[in-house]
Amino acid sequence: MKTTEMNLGIAVPKSKKTSKSSFRTILSMVFLSLFMIFGSLSASAHCDSYDGPTIKDAIKALETNNVNLVLKWINAEQEKEIIPLFNKTYALKSGDKEVYAIVEKYFLETLVRLHRETEGAPYTGLKPAGTTEKIVQLSDQALANKDIDSLLRKLNNHISKAIREKYDKVAALDKVKNDSPAKGREYVEAYVDYTHTLETIHGIIEQGGGHAAHNH
Repeated sequence: MKTTEMNLGIAVPKSKKTSKSSFRTILSMVFLSLFMIFGSLSASAHCDSYDGPTIKDAIKALETNNVNLVLKWINAEQEKEIIPLFNKTYALKSGDKEVYAIVEKYFLETLVRLHRETEGAPYTGLKPAGTTEKIVQLSDQALANKDIDSLLRKLNNHISKAIREKYDKVAALDKVKNDSPAKGREYVEAYVDYTHTLETIHGIIEQGGGHAAHNH
């Protein structure tokens, strides 16, 4: 069976039934699933930051007096806390600026705290804009621009570079792995890192991504 090489540096079986479009589908699934897994690890920074969608919706809601814009970030039970607080906050919008700034921040903190509760995660305070992970910013840009292809290309380049660096390290250490126990252990550490990375990607292809894949 012949093989064809994807940009990830992984040899993928090629058969008569395999097409370029199917490779594209697999590649997309890998990248998006990796994002869902690794992106979830930094979810708190995204939800808590001023450049995240939760606070952006809250600011827009206060600008337009439309509480419905933020209700999607909480559950139905939590509405009884957010809606009255939103109304009180909006009522002070045209008053003293310093007072409003304090009340507005309290509203944002409450919204984010309740949203984090729905995720089963702790609230650790609001984060300044610019603290969101780059991958999450790119994912939001892809949605805003209706352009997943640019995101996949950037992910492709990034993941390809990472895998090649791991491979090069293992290949170099393979030449000296038997020179001493220290060199051997260094080789094993690099080898395990390299193979586990590829096993993770292969597992995503075989089993798929989604909520079940990362228990989020």
